[in-house]
Amino acid sequence: MRAIWTGSIAFGLVNVPVKAYGATEDHDISLHQVHATDGGRIKYERRCEICGKKIKYKDIDKAFDDGERTVVLTDDDMDALPAEKSREIEVVQFIQADQLDPLMLEKSYYLQPDSKSPKAYELLRRTLEDTDKLAVVRFALRQKTRLGVLRVRSKALVLQSIMWADELRDAEFAEPEKTARISAQELKMSATLVESYSGDFSPEDFSDDYQTQLRQLIDAKIEQGEDLDTEATFGATSEGEGEEGVVDLMEALKRSIAGIEKSSGGKGGTDKSARGSTGAKTTNQSTGASTKERRSATAKKKKTSSSASKKKASPGSEKSA
Repeated sequence: MRAIWTGSIAFGLVNVPVKAYGATEDHDISLHQVHATDGGRIKYERRCEICGKKIKYKDIDKAFDDGERTVVLTDDDMDALPAEKSREIEVVQFIQADQLDPLMLEKSYYLQPDSKSPKAYELLRRTLEDTDKLAVVRFALRQKTRLGVLRVRSKALVLQSIMWADELRDAEFAEPEKTARISAQELKMSATLVESYSGDFSPEDFSDDYQTQLRQLIDAKIEQGEDLDTEATFGATSEGEGEEGVVDLMEALKRSIAGIEKSSGGKGGTDKSARGSTGAKTTNQSTGASTKERRSATAKKKKTSSSASKKKASPGSEKSA
């Protein structure tokens, strides 16, 4: 794996050389755009609105427009900024983890020691681990000065960028205009429902249903051809699905609790298989079962073509920008 940044952590008089690597990756299926008529790949060109010529990326500069004047900034101008030249992750403060608003968290990077002796790296890691604190840092990456925190994951240091204070919107606009009256009984029932769903969070219990179904759709189109029976692939949609209505709050709470108790054998426990919220894996299995059950029924129905049924597959597909 290629490092996206190299530099050092400045921890007082201690200097810790490190390399930064992306800590996350996208699992989405890559798609590109094609012409609906003939399946030809859609491409975008960079053209100058004045001369009309196609412009190479190396000949493109940035500009700021205030409505009256335009200021052009070259790559040399951007590189000349003092902050851009910094190759340090400067530790400026240590804080308790609960002082950091999760809304401020952005992208994460693994930091790998970049020296023959990892002692300084291990010292900082152990210090953060033993004190159970986060290190607030400042650093420059990709022509931006950023704020971040250092934390420990397993035996590695993680750099997580965070938003600046003025980038976080106030929540006041989203607050209800009027405060609804909640009875003690409603609050008690709601708390019972929360307790029924409570448990230890395990990310592995969840999966991306949309990407699973997209892969299923692609595989079905490959197997069946362009004319696809969507009901045979995904099952028929229930009549009430997607409809909205006014539901009595207390009645809804009672039904939810009763449904959980019934699914868990009347014990009122937190059996994961009884919860709709963890249905990612269950959905995949039930989809396959319901498909077989509906095959004979759907065979009599008129096949529906997908939105892409008349498109031709484009050879040499690439990722769309």
